[in-house]
Amino acid sequence: MAGRGSRLRPHTLTVPKPLVPVAGKPIVLRIAEDLAAAQGGQIEEIAFIIAPDFGAEVEADLKATAAKLGAKGSIYYQDKPLGTAHAVLCAKESLSGNCIVAFADTLFDMNFKLDTEKDGVIWVQRVKDPSAFGVVQLNEDGYITNFVEKPETFVSDMAIIGIYYFRDGEYLKNELQYLLDNNIKDKGEYQLTDALENMRAKGSKFYPGEITEWLDCGNKDAVVYSNQRILELNKGTKLVDKSAVITNSIINEPCYIGANSVIENSVVGPHVSIGENTVVTGSILKNTIIQNNTTVENAILENSMLGSHVTYNKVKPEISIGDYTQIK
Repeated sequence: MAGRGSRLRPHTLTVPKPLVPVAGKPIVLRIAEDLAAAQGGQIEEIAFIIAPDFGAEVEADLKATAAKLGAKGSIYYQDKPLGTAHAVLCAKESLSGNCIVAFADTLFDMNFKLDTEKDGVIWVQRVKDPSAFGVVQLNEDGYITNFVEKPETFVSDMAIIGIYYFRDGEYLKNELQYLLDNNIKDKGEYQLTDALENMRAKGSKFYPGEITEWLDCGNKDAVVYSNQRILELNKGTKLVDKSAVITNSIINEPCYIGANSVIENSVVGPHVSIGENTVVTGSILKNTIIQNNTTVENAILENSMLGSHVTYNKVKPEISIGDYTQIK
């Protein structure tokens, strides 16, 4: 998760993309919870690979994320964008035994129990345009027979979504180190798929894992859509914090409303997430994410995303807006 999330600016100017909340939880926490559930909750350690300049507060938040799952949180740094294999190898001190590698920019819906006796599992999803992804090919027995990084001609539409299980983390570490020691690159970067192909050629059997839904979190529209889908998937569960104060307002579920938020004279939802300590008055909100400590007054918002510590009053058009902000 060392990338800067430039496509999601301005929301990633102050926090890294994996800490942006979707339906009330940071993306990285949702990923960690889902993967912990696949392991029956038995996670010993979560290693976060981040940029060196994310700061002490972000690092503390990440360690707290691990602690919520009863795991040790470790921080590693990737100071140059040298590819996925290089990124994973940055956490080489934590690569041993059973391990899961997950890229923290997508959400997913999958109900599975991990078979830890398999050499490896690579989760995939069929896509319309596989040229933007690493893809796999399968044989008649269901094993993966080939890994291709961003194919320029069609070889498969089964895209790797960025979640991998390895039975032997030490073996993975050695294969990643081999790529760097021998300067083996594809498209100018050290690719995890090259290490996987080397492992497969030496006899490792990798299986494809199936997911129900794959949600991108690359830009504002994608995050807003992911928020909608996560709310739908959690429909029927309690998503409104008991400390929220709702007066003379209509809440069209599903909506997430955070702790100590105030909703007055408004229509909210469906598919709205409102963070903690946020005040909404005299507004109509639909399919929108509003983060923490924000005030929204007299607004009509749809398919929108507001960050933390924002003041938005449609009636009073005095504005102070930072870089990369869009008003349409």
